[in-house]
Amino acid sequence: MLFCKKTLVFKILWVLLFASVHCLAATHYHFKVMEAPYTRLCSKKKILTVNGQFPGPALHVHHGDTIYVTVHNKGRYNITIHWHGVKLTRYPWSDGPEYITQCPIQPGGKFKQKVIFSSEEGTLWWHAHSDWSRATVHGPIIVYPKINGTGYPFPKPHVEVPIILGEWWKRDVMDVLQEAVITGGDPADSDAFTINGQPGDLYPCSKSETIKINVDQGNSYLLRLVNAAVNTILFFSVAKHNLTVVGIDGSYAKPLTSGYITIATGQTIDALLHANQDPNHYYMAARAFTSSPSVPFGNTTTTAIVQYNGNYTLSSSPSLPQLPYYDDTNAAYSFLSSLRSLADEDHPIRVPLNITTRVVSTLSVNALPCHRNRSCEGPNGTILAASMNNITFVNPSIDILEAYYKHIHGVYGADFPSFPPLVFNFTAEYLPLILEVSKTGTEVKILPFNSSVEIIFQGTNVVAGIDHPMHLHGYSFYIVGWGYGNFDKDKDPQNYNLIDPPFRNTVTVPRNGWTTIRFEATNPGVWFMHCHFDRHLVWGMETVFIVQDGTEARLLPPPPDMPPC
Repeated sequence: MLFCKKTLVFKILWVLLFASVHCLAATHYHFKVMEAPYTRLCSKKKILTVNGQFPGPALHVHHGDTIYVTVHNKGRYNITIHWHGVKLTRYPWSDGPEYITQCPIQPGGKFKQKVIFSSEEGTLWWHAHSDWSRATVHGPIIVYPKINGTGYPFPKPHVEVPIILGEWWKRDVMDVLQEAVITGGDPADSDAFTINGQPGDLYPCSKSETIKINVDQGNSYLLRLVNAAVNTILFFSVAKHNLTVVGIDGSYAKPLTSGYITIATGQTIDALLHANQDPNHYYMAARAFTSSPSVPFGNTTTTAIVQYNGNYTLSSSPSLPQLPYYDDTNAAYSFLSSLRSLADEDHPIRVPLNITTRVVSTLSVNALPCHRNRSCEGPNGTILAASMNNITFVNPSIDILEAYYKHIHGVYGADFPSFPPLVFNFTAEYLPLILEVSKTGTEVKILPFNSSVEIIFQGTNVVAGIDHPMHLHGYSFYIVGWGYGNFDKDKDPQNYNLIDPPFRNTVTVPRNGWTTIRFEATNPGVWFMHCHFDRHLVWGMETVFIVQDGTEARLLPPPPDMPPC
C-alpha cells in the first residue's frame, strides 16, 4: 500500500512537472531574423523576415500573460523588435526602439526579451524598430481575454482572421532609405500595398497568389486588422458588406458599423464581418488616404477575396468596394471621430480630469541647410527633417534608458519644451522660410510618477502640412478632442469627450489641425513618442518621456543579456 501511495505521488509530481515544462515551452518563442527570397510584382528579391515568414508569425496570448521571445539576428543589419501597444509595466528593457531603450542586436547576436502583458485585450502587433526593417519584419499579436474570464463583449465569431496591411518595394527597402538619407530628399514611394503579404489581382504577376478568405453564409468573422504600412494611412472595405468595429489598439470599443475603415500606420482594429450577402466572391480592398496634394504617395489598390462556400454560379469578376477617394478628409475623420471606448461595467475607463502636466507640441516637417559638396534634394536644395516643438531629435550613441538607469551624464538633455518655442499662425497657407529650420538635439521630458498628463499635438503647415499618426510607447491614452486649424485653449476644451473617448496607443493628428490626448503617468521608465510614418521618424519627429519612479512602482532592473552598444 505504501508503495502504491509513493507511486501515485510520484506520478502526480511527474504530471505537474511535465505540465510546468510544457507551459514554459509554450510561452517561449524564438524569432530568427533572416533573409529569405520572395517574388512579388514579377521580380524576386531577398527580404528580411522572422523565421522566413512574411508577414511574420502571430503571437497568441491571454490577458495578463508574460512570454519570452529570444531574437536571433541572422541578418546583415542591426535589428530591434518592438511590441507595439504592449505596456510592459515597469519593464521598458524589452520595448525595442534602438538607442532609446536598447542598443540594437548586432548581426550574430541575440536578446531574450521578456514581454509583460497587463490590461491589453484584442489585436496588437510586433515589428522591427530599427531603420526601415519593419517593412517586412512584423506580425500580429492576438490577446485573448483571461482564461475563465468574462470573454468577448460581443457575440463570439465563427472564425478569426488576421488582416495585415503592408507596403512592398521592388527595390531593397534599405537601399530606398539610404538613398533618401544621402540625397536629403523624400524616399521613393512603395510599388504596391499588400494584404497578408500579397498585392492582389490589380497588380501584375499577382493574381494567382491573391489571398482568399472562405466564409459560410450566415456566420460572423472577426477581422483583426493591422496597418503595418511604412508611410501610409489606409482606407479599407469589403464589397457589399458592412464592418462592425468592436476593438481598437488592444481595447474594446462601442460597436460601430461602417461601410469602410480608416486605419493609420501603427493602428489595429477588430471588426466583425457578417457574411450576410448572396453567395459569391467579393473583393476586400485597401488604398491610401492622404490629405496633402504636395506629398507623393502610392496611388494603387490592394485586394483580397472573400469567397462564400457552397454551390453557386460565380459572377465573372468579384465586386470592388466603393472606397473613399484618396483625399477624402471628411470620410477619414468622420470614421475616426465616431470611435468610442466601450466603457461598461466590465470594461471601465478612467479619464484624467485634473491635469497636472500639460504639453503643447507642434508637429512640423522642416528643412535643414545642406552642408555637402552638391545640392540636396529637399526644398530649395535643403535636407528634409521633422520636429516636435521645433526640435529635430538626434539619436545618442548609447541608449537613453541605460543612461537614465546608470546615471550617465551627457547622453540626453531634459529640456524638451512644454510649449512651442516659436508661436505663429501654425496653419497659415504661406509661412516665412525662416520657420523651416529646426534645432537638433536629444531632449526628453521628465514626468512625475502618477501625474495626470495632457498632450495637445498641433500640426503645422511648415514645408508641407500632412496628417501625423503619433504613437506613444508604454501607454495607451484617451483621445479627448481634435479639430482643424489652430487649437483654441479657451473654446476647444469645452467640446472634449470625457465620457467615453477612444483608448488607443496611436492617434492620427489631422493635417493643419490638432488632437488632445490624456493619460496617467503610472508606468515608470523611458518611453518613446514618435510619428509612425517611418520617413518622419528618420527625419526626427520624436521625443522621449521619462516617467519617474513611484513609492510602490519602481523601474525593474535590466536583464543580464542587454545588447551592447
